[in-house]
Amino acid sequence: MISLYFFYFFAFTTILSSLFVIFANNPVHSVLWLILTFFSVAGFFILVGAEFLALLLMIVYVGALAVLFLFVVMMLNINFAGLRSGVAQYLPFGIMIGLVIFVELMLAFVPWDFKEETINSITAPINTTDTNTVALGKVVYTDYFLLFQCAGIILLIAMIGSIVLTMRSRPDVKRQNIMEQIYRDPSTSIEVKDVNPGEGI
Repeated sequence: MISLYFFYFFAFTTILSSLFVIFANNPVHSVLWLILTFFSVAGFFILVGAEFLALLLMIVYVGALAVLFLFVVMMLNINFAGLRSGVAQYLPFGIMIGLVIFVELMLAFVPWDFKEETINSITAPINTTDTNTVALGKVVYTDYFLLFQCAGIILLIAMIGSIVLTMRSRPDVKRQNIMEQIYRDPSTSIEVKDVNPGEGI
């Protein structure tokens, strides 16, 4: 009975905070509401006994992604008023994407019948005595090992792309040239100035 009350509490906070993420005027407040949404969803995982996924959600998404979003929003100083001015232009396309996502969510509630061949084709059957972490590790690193590695490669490519875009040379930005500093000539890098008393350089 207590778990039911916690379920309604987390459901209420998740829905409310997700709405504030969309409709908050300040982007920093939107990121803070997003952090609350992540914590609320982690509460659902704890209720169903998946404490490993709950901690993973709080450490990875809250501790890394949400904080990264917060710093990016605070540092870039984006003109959100100008971005919102073009909302009407892309509103039909956004409504179409929203309808597609809504249909996909509705399909999740359809009772699907799985064939016995598909269930029996799992190479690593789940042992009920294993903990959540062990059971998840067996499934990820056996049946879904290739997909897991592909996801890692995609994230690696995205990280390299972001570094390349950030480190591009621009004339208005001064950058440190390590190789030029290492191979510089001491005879040309130091200049002795003879300054007369009372005069500046």
